[in-house]
Order: sequence, then C-alpha cells, then structure tokens
Amino acid sequence: MPTLQYYGTGRRKSAVARVRLVPGNGRVVINNREFEDFFPVPSVREIVQRPLKVAEVEGNYDVIVSVNGGGISGQAGAVRHGIARALLKADPEYRPALKSQGLLTRDARMKERKKYGLKGARRAPQFSKR
Repeated sequence: MPTLQYYGTGRRKSAVARVRLVPGNGRVVINNREFEDFFPVPSVREIVQRPLKVAEVEGNYDVIVSVNGGGISGQAGAVRHGIARALLKADPEYRPALKSQGLLTRDARMKERKKYGLKGARRAPQFSKR
C-alpha cells in the first residue's frame, strides 16, 4: 500500500522550495541535510515551522524539502509557503487558520531591476555642477 504524500511549491524572492509531506514523526530534512544544520539561526527556524504550529500538526508529518535560489531569508520564506500549501492539500480544514496568519499568500516583493542610465534600480550617477 503506497503511503500518502502531499506536495506544495513555495516561492519567495528568487527562492523556490518543493515540499513533500509524509505522515511520520515530525522530522524535517532540507536538501538532504538536517533542519538544524540547514537553518542554524533559531529565528529562521521559527519562520519555517510556523505553518505546522498554526495547523497544530508538528509531530504528525515528516517534511522533505528541496530548495534552491535566493538567500537564507528567501529560502526560509519559500519553505514556509510550500509547507502551508502542502498542508492545505493534506486537509482543507487547515485553510482558515493558515489564511488568517497570512501563510498562504505569496509574497510578491522582488528585487527591482537595474535601469539604463542609472547605477542601480534607482541610484542616479553622481551629479557634478562643474
């Protein structure tokens, strides 16, 4: 008998996380590394675990994640978004709790592109009067 698996894709800035939830005992593996090794900062770990705490299923699922692109903050946000979307597929009853905490919303803020004639996205070249 095949085990039930729930998938969710999360995105934040330029990071993309593919999340797989498998019924288990709460183990989190990110890019084949333990959760504590991948995100050593406690505040970032808190961000990632938020959807599991809101849905009150912390020890019920093993979370297997493949994440790439972006930095630590973007990857943490992408993993959080992916876990929330996977939980929604596991049980639609979690929707009100996750939605009220803003965990299902894709954060659309991205880096602004550099424009021609400027040094950066908005930074103009230094002005010289003479």
